[in-house]
Amino acid sequence: MSTPRRLIATAAAAALMHASLVHAAPPGLVSAEQVAAAQAATSPAHRSLLAQLDRAEVAEALRARGVSPDAARERVAALTDAEAAQLAAHIDSAPAGGDVLGAIVFLFVLLLVTDILGLTKVFPFTRPVR
Repeated sequence: MSTPRRLIATAAAAALMHASLVHAAPPGLVSAEQVAAAQAATSPAHRSLLAQLDRAEVAEALRARGVSPDAARERVAALTDAEAAQLAAHIDSAPAGGDVLGAIVFLFVLLLVTDILGLTKVFPFTRPVR
C-alpha cells in the first residue's frame, strides 16, 4: 500500500471510530448520580431520613447551623444503604429530650459545689469554706 493510501485509510478509520464513539450513546442514558438517587429513593432508610428532613424544626435547625436542607437531601441521597440504615437506627434510638438523668446529676453537683464555696445555700448538710 502506498503512503497516501495508508494515510487516507488511517484517517478514515479514525473518523469512523470517532463517529461511532460520539453517536453510540442513545439520548436516553442516565447518569450514575441519577441512578444512585433513584435507588436511594426506594430504600426505606433513605425514605425515613428524607422524611426527617421534611420536618420544619429539622429544616430550621439545619439553616441555623448554616446547612441548606437541599444540601442535606443531596447528602442523604449519596449515602449507601448500610450508612442510611445505621443513621436511621441511631436517630430512632436517640432520646428525644437528651439525657435527663445526666442533666439532673450535673445540676446537683453544680449546686453542691456552689454551696461548698459559699455562693449559695441550697443544701443544709454542707458547710461553706468561707
